[in-house]
Amino acid sequence: MEFALMIEGQEGVSWSDWTALADAVEANGFDALFRSDHYVGLMGDETRGSLDAWATLNALAAVTDRIRLGTLVSPVTFRHPSLLFKNAVTADHVSGGRIEVGMGAGWNEREHEAYGFDFPETDERYDLFEESVEIVRRLLTEEEVSHDGPRFTLSEVKPLPRPVQDPPPLVIGGSGGPRSLSIAARFADEYNTLGASLDDVRDRRGRFVDAWEEAGRDGHPRFSVMVPVLVGGSDDEVRARAEVLLDRLGRDADAGEFIEERRDKWALGTPQQVADTIGQLGDAGVDRVMLQHLVHTDLDSVSLIGEEVIPAVG
Repeated sequence: MEFALMIEGQEGVSWSDWTALADAVEANGFDALFRSDHYVGLMGDETRGSLDAWATLNALAAVTDRIRLGTLVSPVTFRHPSLLFKNAVTADHVSGGRIEVGMGAGWNEREHEAYGFDFPETDERYDLFEESVEIVRRLLTEEEVSHDGPRFTLSEVKPLPRPVQDPPPLVIGGSGGPRSLSIAARFADEYNTLGASLDDVRDRRGRFVDAWEEAGRDGHPRFSVMVPVLVGGSDDEVRARAEVLLDRLGRDADAGEFIEERRDKWALGTPQQVADTIGQLGDAGVDRVMLQHLVHTDLDSVSLIGEEVIPAVG
């Protein structure tokens, strides 16, 4: 099982916060640090700022040594696929080959409206997604690319410099729908899902494996899950951290009820309880868990995961 820390970067995460998080991730045995790619706060406060995802990753690539870095995920509505390729390949060079490219169809209409991005209807957006993913995949893997599609035209482009990795992994995010599974099976190296119970994970992974085989792909169909994490050294500490999170979410709710309502889809509890949950995901075929850490200033939780959860999972 591989471990990544996933941070909601649109929630007021400053550059000093990012460097502190990267240091904690590198020091505590995580394999990777991922961030969301949004421009508007989504946790109850739209005024929280967001540094650009790919500019942040390029900067973090220069100040980290070991961990892998990526987006989970970049909406295709934000950037031309050639621009996304250039951002990623630049970060891949800066990092010495530690970048992963996460792509998704985009979903938050409000931030598109706020920043002036087009937000097509769902079917059209997934057509854009499919074409963008294909272009990025080809730019990452081919020496020369021409493309004449309904939205984009590329003419004999030689995508230089080539990435350090051969190629950087392409991660597709989705909720297990047939369209996202099909696109991932054809073009991606890994499918990531979220909001899933253990039964959902088994079902979605099974359908991804089926789609992978139907696409005629060789190799291992990597499958990962983004799971919100709330960990404490004791039940009282877990509850206290839940209260901090509720305050950050702007919600007036009982912390105990909040915890119980999320036990089937979150990694909650003491380090051993969290390790048991992650172990069950591993048994269900999950290759990597993206632990969504919603209070990004809480570095003690990051250390606790590194010191007690990761070793317990093995």
